[in-house]
Amino acid sequence: MSPPKRQVKRRTKKPRQKKRGIYLLPNLLTTGNLFCGFYSIIATINHDFRTAAIAILFAILFDILDGKVARLTGSSSRFGVEYDSLADLVAFGVSPALLVYMWALKPFGRLGWGAAFLFVACGALRLARFNTQADSTPTKHFVGLPIPGAALMVATTVMFFYRMGGSGPTKHFLLLAMTYVLGFLMVSSIPYHSFKEFDGFQRMPFRTLFLIILLLSVIAAQPSIMLFTLGFVFVSSGPFGYMHGILQSRRQPVEQQTDSQEEMVKSNNGTG
Repeated sequence: MSPPKRQVKRRTKKPRQKKRGIYLLPNLLTTGNLFCGFYSIIATINHDFRTAAIAILFAILFDILDGKVARLTGSSSRFGVEYDSLADLVAFGVSPALLVYMWALKPFGRLGWGAAFLFVACGALRLARFNTQADSTPTKHFVGLPIPGAALMVATTVMFFYRMGGSGPTKHFLLLAMTYVLGFLMVSSIPYHSFKEFDGFQRMPFRTLFLIILLLSVIAAQPSIMLFTLGFVFVSSGPFGYMHGILQSRRQPVEQQTDSQEEMVKSNNGTG
């Protein structure tokens, strides 16, 4: 009788766990964006509205840089996308809404804080929609006004007011209307140019470099006025471009009908 065979236990290799971590540089820039938004809130509470507006502008700069650095270094990640959205909601949603409320909308009562809340809610919806579309094919246009563009309009409006001689909070129905309009534009389907085709790390025509230097020089000479103008032009470009597209689409069938009528007249004259 042969001895029983020993069962040899096979060692199963445990699957290696992927190293979890985050990319440092782009997330540090996103943290800078978040800090500027938080500092803007503190400045608004202290009624230092001009400093609060400037902090929002620095937040926009950090937001531009973190995206550029992530794409350049190939360090884009799902964590970075989510963290960037949370930082954007604070810096470009909560802080400008609180700024415009404390600066201009508080005297309107419920209508004022309702407009400020609408701004925050529309900004959150805009960010959520952007995140769901982030995995799709990139295009040259955003769907709706980007939330940094809305924050830029609020911040530069405050800076423009102080540049023109303002000394404190102001109550104006135009600012109330502006807050509602910015909220609507963020959740609308109006296309806005994304400028994604512009990359400072690629070759560009010499005239493009000259125009950039000229623009920076003009902004440096009159920063409050020029930044307000640029913000207003960008915010207005969406509705004007949308209306232009509608008019063009309506004009084309009329032109085609006119061309067909002219061809029929020519053919009738030829046969006659």
